[in-house]
Amino acid sequence: MNVQKINIAGKKDHIIFLTVIFCFWFSIYIYVPIFGVYLEHLQFDYSLVGIIFGSYGITQILIRLPLGVLSDYLGQMRKGMLIAGFFMAFASGILFLFFQSFIPIFIARLLSGITASMWVMATTLYAQYFTESQSSKAMGILQFMTVVSQFISMAISGKIVEWFGWEMPFLIGTVMALIGLILSFRIKEIGDKVNLIDFKYMSQLKYVLGIKPLWGISALSLAGHGILFMTIFGFTPVYVSKIGFSESVFFWVVTSFFIPHAAASLLLAYFPVRKQKQLLLLSFILSGLFHLLLPLSNSILWICFMHIFIGFWLGFIFPLLLAMVIQSCQEAYRTTAMGFYQSFYAIGIFTGPMLAGFIADHIGFYEVFLATGLLAFAAAFLSLFIPSSRMERKAERISS
Repeated sequence: MNVQKINIAGKKDHIIFLTVIFCFWFSIYIYVPIFGVYLEHLQFDYSLVGIIFGSYGITQILIRLPLGVLSDYLGQMRKGMLIAGFFMAFASGILFLFFQSFIPIFIARLLSGITASMWVMATTLYAQYFTESQSSKAMGILQFMTVVSQFISMAISGKIVEWFGWEMPFLIGTVMALIGLILSFRIKEIGDKVNLIDFKYMSQLKYVLGIKPLWGISALSLAGHGILFMTIFGFTPVYVSKIGFSESVFFWVVTSFFIPHAAASLLLAYFPVRKQKQLLLLSFILSGLFHLLLPLSNSILWICFMHIFIGFWLGFIFPLLLAMVIQSCQEAYRTTAMGFYQSFYAIGIFTGPMLAGFIADHIGFYEVFLATGLLAFAAAFLSLFIPSSRMERKAERISS
């Protein structure tokens, strides 16, 4: 497969792209903190709530890898697929606005999962704005904008419900999807023009599946996303509501999580680390510890205090793993590798909330946080066995 590098990204291109990313996550995260409580309000039990939460991951498992391979096959389709993701977010918002029964809500969540699947396009499109040696910076900036968007949208959702009712977050998300759709047509594509004659689907896939570090990196991300969608993106708001706090309190919990989460991503963007695996190990261990401590008190101050540390240490994990994926393979195979990575971690998005819902229904909420902590410790143990990436091995040779 022949790949030709073209064009350069200017400041305006970065601003447009990052604005699109802001709209991308805002459109499907504006309702996340109140979603479980909303479903509880609709009389769904926790097992059904877990299934609906998990459905967000089903479409991602099914389509992220094929999308990654297809994108490497037809590089010019990456922008179009990202645009299609905004269409799905818009349709999802319409369903949430007008239906309150299980099947339409389930379908709406599936559609939002299709939107999230297009993240593979966003990461590879933005990575082309940087050199390979700047991959940590690229993913740190992208992760920072992701966190900012998710933070703002999730922080205001509780107040929006309190002031305007349950439907308003879904309406705002639908409008943001429309804005993102319009702006996404102005994204500048840089980098790969693929010679289709040279491309072979199976050889592309076989190469990527043979990248040994990629399997371990993806498994760690599966665990990390399972942690997120069991707790802050899943049942933590339900737990806070269950112990007697109103939706307006979600602002403080979300703020406590996302400000340090964003700070960690920003630190990685401008202060890259060489010892990536050691930082991963530490981050998983400490995030697991603070999840175990979280339910020891029903004080909102304690819950927020724990989320400061949980958010900070989880904030290192995802940009590190994204950078490690990019560093693990040649540029021509990155989108396929990213598709595999994101499809694999979507298993955590699917199974994590379902497991949490089952545990909450049949055992209790304390055990949800216990399971989350144990999952983090298991990921920490697994991180000890991740092979070094090409960039890490190169850095080790230079330093020696």
